[in-house]
Amino acid sequence: MKDTSHHDERIANMSFASVYPHYVAKVEKKGRTLEELHQVIEWLTGYDTKKVQELIAQKATFAEFFGGAELNPNAHLIKGVICGYRVEEIQNPVTQQVRYLDKLVDELAKGRKMEKILREP
Repeated sequence: MKDTSHHDERIANMSFASVYPHYVAKVEKKGRTLEELHQVIEWLTGYDTKKVQELIAQKATFAEFFGGAELNPNAHLIKGVICGYRVEEIQNPVTQQVRYLDKLVDELAKGRKMEKILREP
């Protein structure tokens, strides 16, 4: 397996605020709403819209963003390939959590039903 420590460190130190506008643009371009994006973020992290805005204002890194999150117990059900990596095989916890969020945003943008995105029975 290739060494991804530099990649993992870069992701951990990236600010959530720098990526968030891309999430918003991606889902809105595909006809989804900001409210749906926040619903997905809250499901994964436990953060409500107010907390997400606070973290954006603080320019929290992804390490800080996920460090304070209460990851959904069903997050392990998020599977598939994102950015060339199979999310369920990513070893670094922060990188895996960022890719979970990327995968959920992709599913939202692709028009997947919310109950499927949120891994509801």
